[in-house]
Amino acid sequence: MSEVYPTIPQFNYITTKARYPALVAGFGSGKTEAAIKRAIFGKLANPGTDRGFYAPTYDLIRMIAFPRFEAALEELGVSYRLYKSPLNYIQIEGYGRIYFRSMDAPHRIIGYEHADADVDELDTMKKDDAAYAWRQIVARNRQTKINGESNTIGVTTTPEGFKFVYETWKKDPKEGYEIIQAPTSSNPHLPSDYIQSLKDIYPDNLLSAYLEGQFVNLQSGTVYNAYDRIRCRSDEKVPQNELLCIGMDFNVTNMSAVVYIVKGAEWHAVDEFKGIYDTPAMIRVIKDKYPNHSIRIYPDASGRSRKSVDASISDISLLEDAGFRIYANKTNPFVKDRIMATNNAFEKGRLFVNDVACPEYARCLEQLAYDANGTPDKKSNLDHLPDAGTYPIAFELPVIKPVADLRVRFVR
Repeated sequence: MSEVYPTIPQFNYITTKARYPALVAGFGSGKTEAAIKRAIFGKLANPGTDRGFYAPTYDLIRMIAFPRFEAALEELGVSYRLYKSPLNYIQIEGYGRIYFRSMDAPHRIIGYEHADADVDELDTMKKDDAAYAWRQIVARNRQTKINGESNTIGVTTTPEGFKFVYETWKKDPKEGYEIIQAPTSSNPHLPSDYIQSLKDIYPDNLLSAYLEGQFVNLQSGTVYNAYDRIRCRSDEKVPQNELLCIGMDFNVTNMSAVVYIVKGAEWHAVDEFKGIYDTPAMIRVIKDKYPNHSIRIYPDASGRSRKSVDASISDISLLEDAGFRIYANKTNPFVKDRIMATNNAFEKGRLFVNDVACPEYARCLEQLAYDANGTPDKKSNLDHLPDAGTYPIAFELPVIKPVADLRVRFVR
């Protein structure tokens, strides 16, 4: 058997003990090669069981998987026999089969079983289709191994926005789900001009995905397009007993707030509140968490007339009665002006987000897109925290300063 020299991300993926590992990688990083080597080495380590290998279409199986499996097996000196359509499997004498199946018709992933599997380019599918295919593959993964090890399924894919792989492995991973990310530059065997050739044809947001293996919004028309999770990252935390500036958005049973600290000319988001029931509940949450801080609230100005709890008192009046200092104009700025102020603050290095302390705020800033009417897409439910977080920015750092006599501070 010849020697194999994988890259570091490939090695980590092939050898991980995680039950459901995912190698999320840039173009040319060797993710499919890693899937093939993981399949072969896993097969040889578990004789007497079968394995599955899945691709988005049968064309990809015929054009890519079959020839690359054959080349790898021959390179490794492993005897095999390939049975193409309609059987679509490789028989490795004394070890078992590797089944090849397409995911473009998930309802046909039936009638066989295996102990392990490998899934290539899962995120190129629509989110719901990928989720359905994944459930079907998991259902096939039920053969018992002689050595008693857990059955595994590995995924290799280019990140294609915030789709099924992001939701399952990055946003809210369950036990056994591990993500390994591989930049294109991790592969030393690429032509010297390969990376530059990608830079020449892809915009920056796509390069983050296709060169770095990062999850980014690949749709055009993102609202907060100047927000970059790395460039705009803050390590600041809530200090003891200092001023906190809190932007607040009013919604029935779904209030949101973003907490800032101000360091010189810089604003740093350091905490978030989401899904709070109503204004009194929001007041209790803030007072319980920050009893010794001076608090400024930058609310949605519509709260001056909005009476969500008591018909005789407005939401902003409730905040004032709680002892918070209120900073708001008589009316909200135009949405486009608020967005412009926020993007400008990100671009000028005046606005930062601690994405560990504010994970949902960071996620919403990345993902919120415009709808068909050219306004932020409210149906996505990604707009509440950005609305809350941008009220103070529009008030304190406006791009177009309002007329002085309209810029009224309502201070308790």
